[in-house]
Amino acid sequence: MSTGSNRAAQESVPPPAGLEQSGVIDFFAHDTKSDEVVLAMHESRSWDDSELQLFQLQEKFNAYISFLLDGELAETHPELVGKNARIELRCAEMPSGHALDLLSAIHDQLALQDIRVEVIVLERGCSCGNDTCRD
Repeated sequence: MSTGSNRAAQESVPPPAGLEQSGVIDFFAHDTKSDEVVLAMHESRSWDDSELQLFQLQEKFNAYISFLLDGELAETHPELVGKNARIELRCAEMPSGHALDLLSAIHDQLALQDIRVEVIVLERGCSCGNDTCRD
């Protein structure tokens, strides 16, 4: 497939919802290698330590945790019940300041529930979260 075709295919795929839409799961999959349920959220903005961005981050995590623990996962994907879970924050740059403090607290709390939290800094210009994506 040519590069032009790849770009056209990528342009037809809607971008992830991002932190601004807390009620939307940006990415959901079963990682068969690690046998984990994976939920990923995207943040394309720079970390500015604003109250709004921190609130959106917290609300997005709350929605993902609710999906995992409050029965929605079991209802929609019963075959995944009992699997370990991983929540990924895929972002344009490494979080800092209050966002990093919040993520640390979330990480520690979710570890008690056997839910891993990972921060993945994407390549510049990539918003898809696919580690094979190249400009």
